[in-house]
Amino acid sequence: MDGAAHPTLLESIAAWALTVACVYSIAYEFWRSTAKAGTSRHDTMRGFVAQLWQYALGAVVIVLLFLGVPFAAWIGLGFSAIVIVVSIFFYNPTIMLERQPTIADWIEDLVFTGLQFVVVTLLVFEVSGLLLS
Repeated sequence: MDGAAHPTLLESIAAWALTVACVYSIAYEFWRSTAKAGTSRHDTMRGFVAQLWQYALGAVVIVLLFLGVPFAAWIGLGFSAIVIVVSIFFYNPTIMLERQPTIADWIEDLVFTGLQFVVVTLLVFEVSGLLLS
């Protein structure tokens, strides 16, 4: 071997799922902060900029998964599990309801959270030692 770390297939798929979730979510939040500005206190450019740290953290997790660094699967698993809990117990009952959601808002929420469940599932398989062949 060349000594470099390489991601497993499960880590790569999880990284791609997390990438899609984050890109979709940041595009949605930017749309909310511009086209829907003022609908709620969360729909402002200030609110958008204030949450960019979350996407930066997600980007770090994605890079770790793509690089296949040791413990990347555990880090990604923890990150996505926390995101799911926050989505279900904070975002939906507070922020989402304040936004006067339409079908587009609910679709984004379901797709984003659903992709987080996909990431968790893939990384549980990874840390359990399951191999895809």
